[in-house]
Amino acid sequence: MLAPENFVLEDQQAKLAHAFIQEYLQHKGLSFKSLSELAPEARKQVMIEASAYASVKLAEIEDRAQLVSSLHHTAEAAKLIE
Repeated sequence: MLAPENFVLEDQQAKLAHAFIQEYLQHKGLSFKSLSELAPEARKQVMIEASAYASVKLAEIEDRAQLVSSLHHTAEAAKLIE
């Protein structure tokens, strides 16, 4: 069973992914609302690209968090050795 903190994390990631998709759309001069004005194939392609952009950004954040955690644990281990 998933712990409540996992749901909070997933919710935060979903909000962040949504924000990155919105950022991508704005960069393209679009919005979620204006997507409806595109042809279905164009809309699908834009959302594929926007989703890929959001995935890369989320992965960057996860990588940075892991690096910080690793550095923190390394520093803590070094203190124990001293």
